[in-house]
Amino acid sequence: MPNDYNLAELISKVSNQQELFESAKEFQDMMMRYECAVMEVETKIKILNEEFSLRTQRNPIESIKSRIKSPASIYEKLSRKGYDMTIENMEQHIKDIAGVRVICSFPEDIYAVARLITEQDDIVILEIKDYIAKPKDNGYRSLHLIIAVPIFLANEKRNMKVEIQFRTIAMDFWASLEHKVKYKKNVENPEEIAKELKECADIITSVDYKMQEIEHRTSVIE
Repeated sequence: MPNDYNLAELISKVSNQQELFESAKEFQDMMMRYECAVMEVETKIKILNEEFSLRTQRNPIESIKSRIKSPASIYEKLSRKGYDMTIENMEQHIKDIAGVRVICSFPEDIYAVARLITEQDDIVILEIKDYIAKPKDNGYRSLHLIIAVPIFLANEKRNMKVEIQFRTIAMDFWASLEHKVKYKKNVENPEEIAKELKECADIITSVDYKMQEIEHRTSVIE
């Protein structure tokens, strides 16, 4: 993951050189810790996937994606929440600076992998949002976990927040296209578009569960 963070937003908030140096160094240290947390979570998921594939003769995880929020996104979110751009506020009030997205084959795989992650004794579950069981009004479906994972540095152990999003391939496909459409400007009939996107989300979910049923039937035959 790249370390060349754009510090312009942070720098613009600092007046003198000493404060600038200290703030930039603290910010880079913080982002390094979040990078380490992402690596810890990715490693845990990859190990589980290997074990799962040996036990069940298939891999429940299609892909793993990760990202660290940009300084601009962090600043925008803090501003929206009414907080100043400080390291303390970033760590305390933003839960998704570090994010990992796990794309699974079927809905049941999402819950299986999530359960295995949360049962690990060094993981602390901070928040669960199940948008599969209770989709958002626009049709969005995903399982979101906010966890604290320990990272081991040269002189200390730190618990870091990481958001894990679990989606099927179909859920991820829908969310990606919906995001692109959502931020287009001057769209005609936005209410109609929103309705059609919701209908697509429902269709995709139906396909997810139908494919899961077919997978069960073919597994029995084998």
